[in-house]
Amino acid sequence: MSYLTDKELQKLYKISSQIRQDIIKMLVAAGSGHSAGSLGMADVFTALYFGGVLKHNPKKPDWPERDRLILSNGHICPVLYATLARAGYFPLSKLKTLRKLGSPLQGHPHRGSLPGIENSSGPVAHGAGLAVGMAIAAKMNKEKHQIYCLVGDGEQDEGMTWEAAAMAGKWKLDNLTFIMDRNNIQIDGYTEDVMPKEPLKVKYEAFGWQVLEIDGHNIRQVIEACEEAKAIYQKPVMIIANTIPGKGVDFMEYDFNWHGKAPNPEEAKEALRQLRTLGGRIVSESE
Repeated sequence: MSYLTDKELQKLYKISSQIRQDIIKMLVAAGSGHSAGSLGMADVFTALYFGGVLKHNPKKPDWPERDRLILSNGHICPVLYATLARAGYFPLSKLKTLRKLGSPLQGHPHRGSLPGIENSSGPVAHGAGLAVGMAIAAKMNKEKHQIYCLVGDGEQDEGMTWEAAAMAGKWKLDNLTFIMDRNNIQIDGYTEDVMPKEPLKVKYEAFGWQVLEIDGHNIRQVIEACEEAKAIYQKPVMIIANTIPGKGVDFMEYDFNWHGKAPNPEEAKEALRQLRTLGGRIVSESE
């Protein structure tokens, strides 16, 4: 289990606040991009990269023993880019080039453009099959690293998701952990209106998965769920992380219209004002 002190936990929340501020600055500079999911997953990404979940080394991004993180819902790449920059994979100054012509920070991640990017992703759900294939390959090669795959709840509409889930269950891939951003929105509206997803837990269990459900904004819960997943034997693990789309910005929260929308300068100014408040105190941009 995670034995974070309150001070350590507060430091992690401070990092997630910084990542959210980075996301807003990136999106307003680009004039396009995905706000809701990027903001909503900042706490999960903080737990993975700064909370001791992932084995990774920014100075050796291709270290063979590193854990692999596959981003299937690639449209939320602003949160991945901001996290990698904060972790030291590349300079923070590059973040302002998001979606610019010739920038390595494309609108969807591209493997080879930046250190720390494990997969190219565009159409959602492709990452699920890729992660399953990587987990099978690791088993065949007797490699000990873990495969993590970040998926959206909207991509549960895709048939290939369930083909991948069936394969993972068949091969008992206990080196594979999926984390679902269960924010209840997708580009066309609320998930349960577009195509009902529930009961997600029962569905994945029927495919031979162990399913854990957590608050995706509780960093301690994220870390503990990932630790539990590593201890589960002969089953892949799905962590359903319940999140708030647009977390931290009151006019974005729960609104599916912000799925694929960037703030204008005035909206960004207000969003940054809100995000600089952490735990009842002001967090400066430079901290």
